[in-house]
Amino acid sequence: SKTCLPHLRKSRNPHILNLSPPMNLNPMWFKNHCAYTISKYGMSMCVLGMAEEFRGEVAVNALWPKTAIHTAAMDMLGGSGIEKQCRKTDILADAAYCILTKPKSFTGNFVIDEVLLREEGVKDFDVYAIAPGASHALKEEKKLSGSQHGGAKVNAESAPATSSPVAETFRVIQGAMSEEYVRSTQGVYQFELSGDGGGTWYIDLKTKGGSAGFGQPPVTADVVMNMSSADFVKMFTGKLKPTLAFMSGKLKIKGNMALAIKLEKMLTQLNSKL
Repeated sequence: SKTCLPHLRKSRNPHILNLSPPMNLNPMWFKNHCAYTISKYGMSMCVLGMAEEFRGEVAVNALWPKTAIHTAAMDMLGGSGIEKQCRKTDILADAAYCILTKPKSFTGNFVIDEVLLREEGVKDFDVYAIAPGASHALKEEKKLSGSQHGGAKVNAESAPATSSPVAETFRVIQGAMSEEYVRSTQGVYQFELSGDGGGTWYIDLKTKGGSAGFGQPPVTADVVMNMSSADFVKMFTGKLKPTLAFMSGKLKIKGNMALAIKLEKMLTQLNSKL
């Protein structure tokens, strides 16, 4: 970008496009491949920095696939038959074209190929599949698990402040995770919170080691809870009983009620740490 910048500034509609994912700071995505994650997230941070630095002059965006893309590397890592779970590179090419033909005011975005193409009017995604008709078998790109990719734009404003009461509560929950909690619970909880520090949060007490944080859970949630951020903090600090919150309508629960009750038992043990 440094070398190209003088030439880009002479262009009528200059763009820089990185192939890098929306950032998800869940430690599970650094484990086992820390160097690779650092390299990809380094590119994502460059998008944030350069988009702001060159705002009004050069558009800077990132593009990432929603599903696995069939490449030689995927064949090597995934083995025989993996191509049936992948899409062709054509979907990234089409998404890149959409981005690069937008005005330079479209900048600082973390774009997911399928999300953008749907917004552009594409309805048939079977044409991108290596095995048409097997969309149910497509392999989702791992680094999107837990990240915000419901829309084309994912920026710093979409993530809650790390100092918010909700973020602090989840930080403590993550620190209190233990194999015993995972073994005794075996459930995944998703929280849809409204108000300050809200959004989608999760507690995974099913996957080995457990995890908690902002965004969609790494696996499908067994229980989805809707409530305000303020009531969530009260509930997790012992100031509001989950049963009372549910009965009064402050807490709405969908899914496995038995697992919801298990979470209440865990809260009793966590209250001293929160």
